[in-house]
Amino acid sequence: MATFRRAQRAAPVRSATADSVDNTTPLPHPWHRRLRAFLARPWPGVLSRTLAAILGGYALAAASAAFLAVALPMARSQAVLTGMLLAIVVYACAALWAFASGSALRAWAGIATPALLFWLGVQWLGAPA
Repeated sequence: MATFRRAQRAAPVRSATADSVDNTTPLPHPWHRRLRAFLARPWPGVLSRTLAAILGGYALAAASAAFLAVALPMARSQAVLTGMLLAIVVYACAALWAFASGSALRAWAGIATPALLFWLGVQWLGAPA
């Protein structure tokens, strides 16, 4: 029986005077590839949606409560209470929207746009003292 031995390559010899740079390692990826790889991970999207639900939902609920307190044609105290009660529902719907939307950007846009519109409505209607 004949046995075959694989030819073994000799490891490259490094001299003591050679610099410490290893020329066999590839160059690091450009920054845009690393950023794209970072954003492709699922946790930044989940973090962004969570912040949209918490912070954006709070802003939307506050703006809608203020708008309803100013816009509803009833006594001021009843309008404020009605606006606050409906703001709880708006906050819950904003949290649902943040995680039901197709992307984190759409979640932020779907929460920030109505919040901005409610805030503009409050500024336009004004709150009499």
